Amino acid sequence: MSPTTLPAGPEHGHVTFLGAGPGDPGLLTLRAVEALANADVLVAEHEVLDVVRTHARPGVAVVHTEAGPFPGPLPGTGTPHPTIVDGTSTTAGSPAVRDAAHLVMEAARGGRRVVRAVSGDPGLDTYAAEEMLACVAAGVPFEVVPGISAAVGVPAYAGVPLRDAQGADVRFIDARTASDRCWTEVGVSDGTVVVSTTLDSVAAAAGELVAAGRKPDTPMTVTVAGTTTRQRTWCATLGTIAQTLKQAKVLPSPEGGRPVIAVVGERSAPAQRDQLAWFESKPLFGWKVLVPRTKEQAASLSDQLRSYGAVPHEVPTIAVEPPRTPQQMERAVKGLVTGRYEWIAFTSVNAVKAVREKFEEYGLDARAFAGIKVAAVGEQTAKALIAFGVKPDLVPSGEQSAAGLLEDWPPYDPVFDPIDRVFLPRADIATETLVAGLIELGWEVDDVTAYRTVRASPPPAETREAIKGGGFDAVLFTSSSTVRNLVGIAGKPHNVTVIACIGPATAKTAEEHGLRVDVMAPEPSVHKLAEALAEFGLRRRAAAREAGDAVSRPSERRPGARRRRAT
Repeated sequence: MSPTTLPAGPEHGHVTFLGAGPGDPGLLTLRAVEALANADVLVAEHEVLDVVRTHARPGVAVVHTEAGPFPGPLPGTGTPHPTIVDGTSTTAGSPAVRDAAHLVMEAARGGRRVVRAVSGDPGLDTYAAEEMLACVAAGVPFEVVPGISAAVGVPAYAGVPLRDAQGADVRFIDARTASDRCWTEVGVSDGTVVVSTTLDSVAAAAGELVAAGRKPDTPMTVTVAGTTTRQRTWCATLGTIAQTLKQAKVLPSPEGGRPVIAVVGERSAPAQRDQLAWFESKPLFGWKVLVPRTKEQAASLSDQLRSYGAVPHEVPTIAVEPPRTPQQMERAVKGLVTGRYEWIAFTSVNAVKAVREKFEEYGLDARAFAGIKVAAVGEQTAKALIAFGVKPDLVPSGEQSAAGLLEDWPPYDPVFDPIDRVFLPRADIATETLVAGLIELGWEVDDVTAYRTVRASPPPAETREAIKGGGFDAVLFTSSSTVRNLVGIAGKPHNVTVIACIGPATAKTAEEHGLRVDVMAPEPSVHKLAEALAEFGLRRRAAAREAGDAVSRPSERRPGARRRRAT
């Protein structure tokens, strides 16, 4: 990273040792988020950077403990960066751990607030104690923000409760550093054993437990990438785990050194896990879903997809730009203030944004809407207005569309409506449905281009190849233009990819481009579209189980002939 100048302060700073949890960003504690927001320097293991960096304030200096020399001085100091290796792969007392402690000390100099983020919990999953002792020796105050340990969090996500009503004994062992005595102690116990190990050492750890006295038929679960959407769990016994992993083509593997959590004991019995495996049973678990919308529009949709276990990938297909001639929009906004309009109708979030930007340009705020009735075409547009400080007077009670808005729109009545004019800010490519309907109801309409929609730039080559090569499990099309633009900038989605469309018009456009539509929203709402895709995923999962097949994602299907569109 480039050197960054940090604010000066007292000689000794402050260090927060922070547990980032086992992988799921949602498992960060509130205290962890607060500490990250106040940090001047973030020192983090490479694997937790993405989890913690989003909560750090802008301008924070980020240093990760990846192996290799730092090219230059530590940010804000004149001291060269030491050679650091990932602390999770070291042992206590090693030079690497001492170097990590030195790095934290250097970062804390000058009164800086340092957050030292580690995976899992600082007291259980790492060797942070030596770094804490270094703080004590240097007179640097520190605090510890506990995190959810992998040994506890991963079994919970795998559907393996560690204790029951009888309060069975639970033992934890790190197979990478365990002594013969440790194996003997857990071997003679009949309680649950949680083993931290690596994928290529699972069979050896199972052998150690059998040699220590555990029966070969003792149930065992092995979970890799726990609490993330890459999580995968295998159920076996101590005696069969090696064969189970071999049949699953897990070993030998270049990823054999990946850390895993294994749970040994009756709590790991397959019958019980099948009932409690809530995380991997999510309807779209692990599905990579393409969301071809602008980043602002895709945010809430992506959050919903994540709740179903999916991995959303946002690819903007439309860019929003100001109108070529802004004078018409400027006159209309001034007309709002001077009382020219009885109504203003917003047909999209972008229309709200365009009017809001004009308001800010003129030094206006939501008070300028006083005395004007406001209509919103749907739920998301209404939310954007409320965020602006405007509560819409009219939102469709039925279909969330221009047609639905017209069904509820009152006809012009000269007795009750002193003004007969409606301001309609919209996109340059919008349909005439609303304009024609309002005119039919007796209203005069100022149909104004508030913004232009243009095709976005092509996504990176890697994304384009994934789209055409079947790397995505599903694509959500929210309009006909997203179909045309995605195919135009990135190519046609592969035949194994599930195609989901928001409505009949969008589905027709997809079919015209040679795509078969698998999912259609019951009503034109992006959230209903996501729900429909989740229901499709549940039906697909149920069908696989009923047929006795392994549950797989669409992208894992063997590529066959190109899929013909439905006729």
